[in-house]
Amino acid sequence: MKMRFAMTLLFALLSMPSWAAMQTVTLSVPGMTCSACPITIKLALNKVDGVSQVDVSYPDREAVVTFDDTRTSVEALTQATGDVGYPSTLKSLETDSK
Repeated sequence: MKMRFAMTLLFALLSMPSWAAMQTVTLSVPGMTCSACPITIKLALNKVDGVSQVDVSYPDREAVVTFDDTRTSVEALTQATGDVGYPSTLKSLETDSK
């Protein structure tokens, strides 16, 4: 009985997805032309499932986004900005392991 329990527990642990890591990316958004542009970009990025924080800088023409890498990806973030008329590219990536 103990062996069956141990095997069941081991199987359950091995079949679980790996722990999520929060990632913070900086996206270059060169198409921002006015101080109102960051509002549209921030709204679009906040709608992406898994995004926990967004900071958009008009002077720097970049967006810093923190997200759960098991729920979304950099590609989804760049797609979101592109969909609202502001194509973006990855500038830098930082992973914070839990």
